[in-house]
Amino acid sequence: MGLDLRICPSCGDRADRPVVAGAELACARCGHRWPFRRLPLFALTGPSGAGKSTLGPLLEARFGGEVVVLEQDVLWTGALRDDVSAFRAVWLRMAAMLHQNGRPVVLCGTVAPPEFEPLPERAFFSDIHYLALVGTPESLRKRLRARPAWREWDEPRIEEMLEFNDWLQKSASELGVDLFDTTEASAETTADHVEKWIRGRLP
Repeated sequence: MGLDLRICPSCGDRADRPVVAGAELACARCGHRWPFRRLPLFALTGPSGAGKSTLGPLLEARFGGEVVVLEQDVLWTGALRDDVSAFRAVWLRMAAMLHQNGRPVVLCGTVAPPEFEPLPERAFFSDIHYLALVGTPESLRKRLRARPAWREWDEPRIEEMLEFNDWLQKSASELGVDLFDTTEASAETTADHVEKWIRGRLP
């Protein structure tokens, strides 16, 4: 089912702010109500260099189609780069549409609850679970400096990412974000932890 959940299947009106009642959507214009799958979204977040992109293929292999693993940066292009809020909203709409096929989405990308929770599209999900992969400043700095030049990781950008890493670790409890330090962890060990974390929260 590829329907944009903002659009009423009866009158075609598009809602800027969806009206959700349990497992039903309601059209504010014509009153039509229709069922939808309201599944949890899994946000695998953390600073660049902590291992999110490496983990994606490992999770796909482990879950074998039970969940859909997506890389956030694939849409970091064009006009969406100029409007971060629109970028986040597009991802939530995309994940909600994929959920209508019955499989929860694991979204890998640098995001924090304050960027998702206030959006109107948040209503499409029963929960958004956040797990942040983090590391020591030294480990992240080394990994980011080793990246190819086309990824444009200069020193100011690296320092900005390290600040995000520090903020996440200090704010995790308040934000409801779980943490996993990948500094000394292998990719397989990290995948073990993330797989267990996701499975413990699947509907």
